[in-house]
Order: sequence, then C-alpha cells, then structure tokens
Amino acid sequence: MAGRKPLPVAVKKIKGTLQKCRTNDHEPKPVGTLGEPPEYMSDNAKEAWRYAVQHAPPGLLSALDAAVLERWANCAGMYREALTKINRSGVSGMLIKTPSGILRRSPLMDVIRDLALEMKGYEAEMGFTPASRSRVQMAQDAQHADDPWADIAG
Repeated sequence: MAGRKPLPVAVKKIKGTLQKCRTNDHEPKPVGTLGEPPEYMSDNAKEAWRYAVQHAPPGLLSALDAAVLERWANCAGMYREALTKINRSGVSGMLIKTPSGILRRSPLMDVIRDLALEMKGYEAEMGFTPASRSRVQMAQDAQHADDPWADIAG
C-alpha cells in the first residue's frame, strides 16, 4: 500500500476526523477457529498463543493463521524469557564484562531487540496493532458483488 498508513477508526473518532467514505467496510470474517497451541511450544509461547487467541478482535484470526501465530507466539515466548533474565539482574544484567575487563552490552539485549522487530512484523501481518487493523480488508460477499446498489446502500 503506497503512501501514509491509514489511522485506525478509533483514532479518527477521537480526533473528530472520521468520515464514512474513509472507513474499512470490508473487515475480514475468517472461518474456522484456532485451537490449542502445539505441544512442543514452550510454556511462555503457549501463554502468548492463548492470550492472542483470547484477545484478538472477533473474526480476525482463523485456523489458516495458525502458522503465523505460531511464529509470533514463539518469538513472544523467547522475548519474555530474555526479559525475565535481564529483569532478574536489573541494570547489571544489561552489561557484561569481557575477559579484558571492558563493559559491553549483553547479548541478551540484542536478542530482545531482534525478537521485538520480528514480532512487530508478525503483529502487522495479523492485525495486532491499531494501524494494521485499519488496513485489513476482506473480499466482498458474493451477494454484494452482484448488487449494483451495495456500495450506495451499504
């Protein structure tokens, strides 16, 4: 999509700039439901999976999204584990001392950053952010495609 990313409808409402002609009337209505997370996932990843399924907007995720959700949940699980390790040590956990005595940033900080960037991509794909939810569109129903008045009457 070229140009500026569209603002979510909620933000447009707050700003007072919402116009019916600029809202997404074709939000997805996927079929099939996501079940339980795969058994081989870590406990943190399973928790992230369940949280996403429970809190995703109704009709946003379907069984077809399981592979993308799995990747996101695994990243989220590892992200939480890395943050837990850093948080246990406090600020000192963000730094390590090299054998020569020089302080440098902990490799866990790089892991956290990389996982956050990877999760951001999955979140945008699945509509987990306000801006990405406003861009998600779904094909029109067959009955609306044959109806010349569908665009006018809604």
